[in-house]
Amino acid sequence: MSFSVFNLCKPVHLSLDHHHHPKPQNPRPSIHIPTSHATIPHAQLTVTTQPTATSHEDVINNEKQVIVGTYGRTPLVLASGKGCKLYDVEGKEYIDLTSGIAVNALGHADPDWIQAITHQANVLAHVSNIYYTVPQVDLARRLVASSFADRVFFSNSGTEANEAAIKFSRKFQRFSHPDNTDPPTEFISFTNSFHGRTIGSLALTSKEHYRTPFEPVMPGVTFLEYGNVDAVQELLSSGKIAAVFVEPIQGEGGIYGATKDFLKSLRVECDKAGALLVFDEVQCGLGRTGYLWAHEAYDDVTPDIMTLAKPLAGGLPIGATLVTERVNAAINNGDHGSTFAGGPLVCAAAIAVFDKVSDPSFLSHVAKKGDYLKQILKTKLGGNKQVKEIRGFGLIVGIELDVSASPLVDACRESGLLVLTAGKGNVVRIVPPLIISEQELDAAVEIMYGCLHVLDENSSN
Repeated sequence: MSFSVFNLCKPVHLSLDHHHHPKPQNPRPSIHIPTSHATIPHAQLTVTTQPTATSHEDVINNEKQVIVGTYGRTPLVLASGKGCKLYDVEGKEYIDLTSGIAVNALGHADPDWIQAITHQANVLAHVSNIYYTVPQVDLARRLVASSFADRVFFSNSGTEANEAAIKFSRKFQRFSHPDNTDPPTEFISFTNSFHGRTIGSLALTSKEHYRTPFEPVMPGVTFLEYGNVDAVQELLSSGKIAAVFVEPIQGEGGIYGATKDFLKSLRVECDKAGALLVFDEVQCGLGRTGYLWAHEAYDDVTPDIMTLAKPLAGGLPIGATLVTERVNAAINNGDHGSTFAGGPLVCAAAIAVFDKVSDPSFLSHVAKKGDYLKQILKTKLGGNKQVKEIRGFGLIVGIELDVSASPLVDACRESGLLVLTAGKGNVVRIVPPLIISEQELDAAVEIMYGCLHVLDENSSN
């Protein structure tokens, strides 16, 4: 006789006693379980699993059977990391210039980060936002003290931080126009922008192939040319714009930086029109540029709202939406919320990251290493005919090619170096841990230089 836990899903039969002897005062249903099932020992009602896969091929094949197919993954199974190095399941070492897509600012297995989350996990991990917790308040105090903002809303990711900014912008406009039955609700975003994959943030993301499969997305978003102030001014004059969303430095879009004149003009025009200015610093913020906040490089330009996420908790999920008191005044209890956001565990991790990254000497070293990286890239790669431009700010650097970057990325991986693509697939994106040394940068660029021949080979093909 065979038996499976799935037999437990068979219906249970209920019957009432309908015999002719007198009914009890409180008749009860009797449950009839097939005797063949009732005699199975509990110890046998277990689900068996295959042994943990240990090879690349095993893991990749198993993944295809159990994970939703949203990711075009690189054929690499990573098992551990330390500092700026990663190791696959077979022990091969890689220099990591991706840092989990600009997340692992302190590299892998930073001892202070580990100590912070270990301590907090032993004390209190989660209670929801029904209650106050000390780490959340302490992290918010740090963010407010170091920025333009007066208040912080915590979420779980960058796209959630932008969703909050969308809602806050619309609520602000409704609050600011109490007698207007049709307050401003629309948004301006820009070419090459990326603000996330949830349905509101997706509507602000310019790449059509991200949006088209899910249309209709949130209406009321107009994409203007990045840097075109005249177009912004004209659209703002319509009186329909609730907020302008802009990345001071576009990461996914190809490592393009705004000019000072552009951001300053956005500030002036938003003030004239009564629209909010939102800086998305999800990828470029928190030390990545050598400034604590990327917009600090633009002198006195400050937003009304700023969104953060990637590096803030060093690998744990967090997002933050920073706002001025003027925006906060429009927000009431129940206007937004999250069960997991800003929990004590993730906030303890974020405090450990923030306290290191916000140190002026740490930021100075990031700026110095960024200059060094661009210098050696231009020296070693700049003469290649497929390399059009090397640009960047601090440790967010792009190498624009006149061909697809994928062959170079693949060759680098085979040679022990991990890098990303950006833009239209023709930009090599370099976003290493902020702790990377000049020696590690030297080694990484040497590997890249040694792989350049694949560009010539693919170009000739």
